[in-house]
Amino acid sequence: MTILEELRTRNFSLYGQWVGLLSVIICLAVGIATIFSFNLGLIIFSAVCIATGLTLIFVEVPFLLRICPVSERFDNFVRKFNNNLPRAGFYLILALVQWFTLFIRGSSLIVAAVFLTIASSCYAIAALKKQEFTSSNALGGQGLAQQII
Repeated sequence: MTILEELRTRNFSLYGQWVGLLSVIICLAVGIATIFSFNLGLIIFSAVCIATGLTLIFVEVPFLLRICPVSERFDNFVRKFNNNLPRAGFYLILALVQWFTLFIRGSSLIVAAVFLTIASSCYAIAALKKQEFTSSNALGGQGLAQQII
């Protein structure tokens, strides 16, 4: 199944996964860009944003757990998010952390907050519609995701 065919399935967990991958790129990019600010609060939130991006890579691309040496504790942590509702909650918490940067100063970290919120919404809609959690074939597919579970 191609990416376009996957998007036509109207499965919101697939939408969440693709927005989640965009969130990874955005978190890393804006985290690195903002870390060079001269505001200690923004530097801390930037470091958290970079850590968020690095963590989400393993959540959204499950085959990386097989090929990268990670601790059993981290592996078990990532496995907790193999359903729509836990992922929606995880993304919501990560988004809220980035939204809190508004208390310090508006910055590009808000873009990460927006994308994390959209990903959370997609996973929440999938959970509310009781759609099966599905992993994109382009990222290892459901067969590989089931091996990791």
